Amino acid sequence: DTVGYAIPSEFGALIAYLFDNVPNIAKAIINVHCHNDLGLAVANSLAAIQNGARGVECTINGLGERAGNAALEEIVMALRTRPDEFGHVTTGIKTENLYRASRLVSQLTGISVQRNKAIVGANAFAHEAGVHQDGMLKERSTYEIMRPQDVGLAGTELVLGKHSGRHAFSHTLQRMGISLNAKEIERAYKRFIDLADKKKHIYDDDLIMIAREELVDASHVYILDYLHVSTGTDTVPTATVRIRKGDEVIQDAACGDGPVDAALKTIDRITGIQGR
Repeated sequence: DTVGYAIPSEFGALIAYLFDNVPNIAKAIINVHCHNDLGLAVANSLAAIQNGARGVECTINGLGERAGNAALEEIVMALRTRPDEFGHVTTGIKTENLYRASRLVSQLTGISVQRNKAIVGANAFAHEAGVHQDGMLKERSTYEIMRPQDVGLAGTELVLGKHSGRHAFSHTLQRMGISLNAKEIERAYKRFIDLADKKKHIYDDDLIMIAREELVDASHVYILDYLHVSTGTDTVPTATVRIRKGDEVIQDAACGDGPVDAALKTIDRITGIQGR
């Protein structure tokens, strides 16, 4: 199916027809070659296997002409995850090397792997939705049909974002060795949600700062109140920063190699601390 026109029921029936009508076909290994123009290359390949094909031409990351070929990693893991549907056929492929192979091919070809790509995408084993994270923490199989270790990943990633719930938030703090009581967790979680509305990715350092505000006297903490930067091809990068410390408000400005450098140098001047 070099032009990717077939659908699984049609393609499976074609392979079944060959086995029903070609004499001595058992002496041959039937191979299939599917393209992904309709997003059905893997589905068509699997339909062919269900009907007797035992060779699949496929590529890492589905790399190939136009929309690509059948993705090797998806076919391999489909056979491994659903042996009941495919007559317990095996490939002999060491699935623990799939992720490394995917990244190697991506690096050598310069073609990146989309984040939501099945099996080897960055989001394949990442969970942000609160109900998913809660289910994962209680019982992994609720939302994962295979282990990330099976394809060469270290483990599941709970991505903290605005859809994350209190369970995942407190679990992440505990993983980092931060212990807060129920009231502190509630206040910290509210600050976390406010921050998640402003930035897409929440990092461990963000969580440490949020938790630290609960653990120390706020009057001794510098809080960013205002930031303005100006930069351009004919402009010296300059930052104006206003910082609060308790009831004290301090404002200053500085130049730098770029807008970030200028902002950090301004903070250094205000606080008297050489940041690193």
